[in-house]
Formats: sequence, C-alpha cells, structure tokens
Amino acid sequence: MEKNVRRAAGSLLVVGLSGTELTGLERAWLRVIRPAGIILFKRNIADVDQTRALLNEATGLSALHSARCVDVEGGTVNRFRDALGPMPSAQAVARASLHPTLSAKQGGKNGAPNSLAREHGDLIARTVKAFGCNTTLAPVVDLGLPASAEVLGTRPPAADPAEVVPFARGFLEALAAQGVAGCGKHFPGLGSADLDSHFVTPEIARTVHQMWDEDLVPYRQLHRLMPIIMTNHAAYPRTPSKAAPSSASQFWITNVLRKRIGYRGLVFTDDLEMGGILKFMEIEEAVVTATRAGSDLLEICHSVELILRAFEGLLAEAEKSAAFRRLLLQRATEVERKRARLYSGIPRRLTPKQFDKLRDRVARFLDKVTALSQGDSFAPRASSPAEHV
Repeated sequence: MEKNVRRAAGSLLVVGLSGTELTGLERAWLRVIRPAGIILFKRNIADVDQTRALLNEATGLSALHSARCVDVEGGTVNRFRDALGPMPSAQAVARASLHPTLSAKQGGKNGAPNSLAREHGDLIARTVKAFGCNTTLAPVVDLGLPASAEVLGTRPPAADPAEVVPFARGFLEALAAQGVAGCGKHFPGLGSADLDSHFVTPEIARTVHQMWDEDLVPYRQLHRLMPIIMTNHAAYPRTPSKAAPSSASQFWITNVLRKRIGYRGLVFTDDLEMGGILKFMEIEEAVVTATRAGSDLLEICHSVELILRAFEGLLAEAEKSAAFRRLLLQRATEVERKRARLYSGIPRRLTPKQFDKLRDRVARFLDKVTALSQGDSFAPRASSPAEHV
C-alpha cells in the first residue's frame, strides 16, 4: 500500500491515549498511524504542565494541524473539573438567562445571542486553551425532552429549540472569538432517546418532518457557526436511514446535513467504540461505512486494538476497492485543508497568576449561575460513561 494512502487513512482518525504520559507502545503506533488528532479524558489529565506536555508529544507524532480535543460542556461533562474546578451545565446557564433580574438582551430572547452563554463559552474556551487544547466537543444542542432526561441529564440547554438556539449561538461565538473550535452534537438529535448509545443503538421513533421542525433547528440555524458537528449512534426507523446508526448513514450525513442543510465543516463521529455502533457492525465496517456516508473524522477513544483494526480496515478497503481508495484520498485532502484553516498554532501557556485568575473567574461564574438557576447538578451518574471517563 503506497505511503499516501496510509497517511490518508491515519489522517481521518482521532484517538485516545491510556494515561498521563505516552507509553512506548503508543509512541510506536502513533508514528505508524499519524492520526488527525488526540482526544483527552480525565485519565489523561493531572495538571496543566503535564497535560500540555502529553499533547505536545502526542501531536508531534500525529498529522500536521492536529485537533487537540476535549469534552468540556460544563456540568457533569467536564474533563478539567478536578484540575481547575466545576463549571455550570448548559441547562443551568440557559435557565439562569431567563431569570427575571436579567434584561431581555441577557436572556437571549427571540433568538438573540445569550450573554450568559457567551460568558460560559468564553470561560470554557480559556480553560481549554490553558491546558493546550484547541477544540471542545461542545455545545450539546440536543433537545432536553423527558424521554432522554435519564440519559442526558443537564447536558441539553432546554427542551425548546427557541431556547437552545440563543444559548448555542452565544456559546459558539465566544469559542470562535478565543480561537477554539466548537462542536455541535449529537446530530441529528438525541432528545427522544431513552437508551444510552454507549451501550445500545437507541431507536428514535420520529419522522423526518418532526426532526426537521424540532431537533434539527439548531443545526439549520447555526451550522455556519459550528466548525465541527458530531453524529450520534441512534437509529431512526421511521426515516430512510431505517435501522442504521446515523453515524453510518448516508441519508443523515450526506443527504440531510451536507445537501439539505448545507453544512461545510467537519463531520465527526461519536466514539466508534460505543455499543450503539459496535453492536451493529464490526469496527472495520464501521469506519469504512462512516467514511462512505460522509464522515470526515472517526473517533476511537480507548482501545489500541480497535484503533489499529480501524486503520487496517480503511487500508484493506482501499486496496480492495479503487472507488473507496479515491474517496479516502479525496476525503483526507479535504480534511487536511479544513484542519489547517482551524488550527494554526499551539495555545499560549498561562502564567501561574493568570491560571489562578481563571480559576477564580470560573468559580464566580458558577456561583452566579447556580444562584440564578436555583441550583445545578455536578455529580456524575454511573449510568452515563460520558460524564466520568
């Protein structure tokens, strides 16, 4: 297999690491794969200096213009909670913005950007940059409907798209102002999912018309502000995608997101180790199918075995199919161009004094939002791995 095909296959993968330092094995396979990016979890984070050193070494063995990803949504999903402090959830910020003591402008009514959401996004962007990352996989723009309350908790801003949109607009604009890439998730919407896609493939009994008028409203209105959109592993049997997870669905990614909505950014799969996809197909089939469906970046967060199998699966399909080989090379070129536009350098290191000031700002913002929203929840729930890995 020629070198540029191997490079193309690796450049579509975003991978996780095992701990706070690279192992010898990780250095070896990173050199072989040269992935598009690294995603961090709590297991990778001890403090600022260690995290930045880990990222610098890992991305030095990766493709140029690497994505340095982390999940910092606020609330229960915040990988830097222990290293910096808790951040209020999207739902608490959206709820606080409606407090009667705030002005209409601050509340983000009628679709106007939400000023509390801007502050939320600004603090998260500064936090992400302090630890050396350039991407936060936020905001969640799923609708906070009763069906998904036990699964998503306080992660969605609100149940009504008219409230989700101003929150997400303010949040995304603040990220962009700080040079941090945001990620709208989980396309096309998990608001009606009563099962966790970490374990199974949820079946959402909504029609395309229902999805278009409700769940897809944040993407329809804000897709130009979303450098990255993450697809989920739910199935929508009342739509043309039938039983297939949306992360492997040409209908959702190409027909709806690309063509009908007009999205031009990076399409990023949710973790391909999750039961929602692996109980449907093997990892080799998953990465090939997701690529054919229109995905740009394929996320594999934990298993070295699955990362290597995914890489080899892409190569095997490229060797077997000339059409897939052309697609792989074309997709890699497009993704490299988009990454180069998004990621121009390593975020500046803060001084200890600046870091302490950021910690204080985060704590004060938490107190303000908690008071205005009448409380928030930060305790991880064992039923949702997204909240504590």
